[in-house]
Amino acid sequence: MDFRIIPVILSLMFVSILIISSYSSAGTSEIVDESFFTPVVGNQLQRFLLGWGIYLFFAGFDYNKLREWAWILYATMLVALFGLFFTDSIQQVHRWYRIPIIHAAFQPSEGAKLIVVIALSWFLERKSHQSSTWNTAFGGLLIVGIPFFLILKQPDLGTALVLYPITLVMFYFGNIQPWVIRLMTWGGALMLSIVALIFLEIVPHESVRSYATLVMKEYQFNRLDPRTHHQRASATAIALGGLTGTGWRNSDYTRGGWLPFPYTDSVFPSFGEEFGFFGLVALIALFYALIYLSFQATAVAKDPFGRLLSAGITVYLAIHILINIGMMSGFLPITGVPLILVSYGGSSILSTMAALGILQSIYSRRFMF
Repeated sequence: MDFRIIPVILSLMFVSILIISSYSSAGTSEIVDESFFTPVVGNQLQRFLLGWGIYLFFAGFDYNKLREWAWILYATMLVALFGLFFTDSIQQVHRWYRIPIIHAAFQPSEGAKLIVVIALSWFLERKSHQSSTWNTAFGGLLIVGIPFFLILKQPDLGTALVLYPITLVMFYFGNIQPWVIRLMTWGGALMLSIVALIFLEIVPHESVRSYATLVMKEYQFNRLDPRTHHQRASATAIALGGLTGTGWRNSDYTRGGWLPFPYTDSVFPSFGEEFGFFGLVALIALFYALIYLSFQATAVAKDPFGRLLSAGITVYLAIHILINIGMMSGFLPITGVPLILVSYGGSSILSTMAALGILQSIYSRRFMF
């Protein structure tokens, strides 16, 4: 096993607990929980413990057997995503299943991203002898496209868009028709350019509203406005942290309630206010180490399935980090993409630990034929 990744994961989990403890203890002057282990911290620790169990299971599991389960997992995922539309909405969206016994909610779209990687890896390996044909490209796009539109319909644009770079990289490793990769690259670059022009106010935000709302919802278009409260609050929290931060539980801005979702979506700026620029650099270094070590599995994988699977999983992890840090630093519009292993939330933690366990399985079997 690659034991180097264990302290990296533990360090990220420790950062998560620090931030959750700090901001879940905040309240009015009459209601403040001074203990370290707040109820929210307890919930996160339970999820981490369950996540380690899942990690060890998949690390010991032979990843080659995932070929046999690929389409069963894929079909189960589609049923779960489709079934969301027959449940009661939570916060006016259909993203979660309520689990009444343990009073929790499960978000199937988090696991769907990992299952899409598994199914696409199986398909691209199976079609490796005809990888450059248009039929193979169409089949791969269909595998990704069905869950993409189901997730988009929830609606959850941020999660759906994560599938785009994952597919692009896996198509590259799978030697898909070069024109498909070029078209996807150009399409992605064009989309990012349009978003950047609006988000950086080179093109006035309101001048394109009538056109943009033809293809996206009103609230999604409003996220392209860099002057929203959430965007300004994130930048302010990071700026107030300075070089060394205000200190743990000493932030006035975030603990005062000015930054929305301080230990879920906005965990990066809330950490920055308390631990400053140097703290954020250390956090980014941990994420760099996580992605670097994850790519080691791709480098040593001995079969096409393992190579595709590890590459897709690593990009799945990396894109979450890039999007969350980018949107909280003012470079990207804010969407609901969690910062893996740090943001509060069970579905993301369990999916991430399963993905890391599969990577460990690929790495540990690098000498097996």
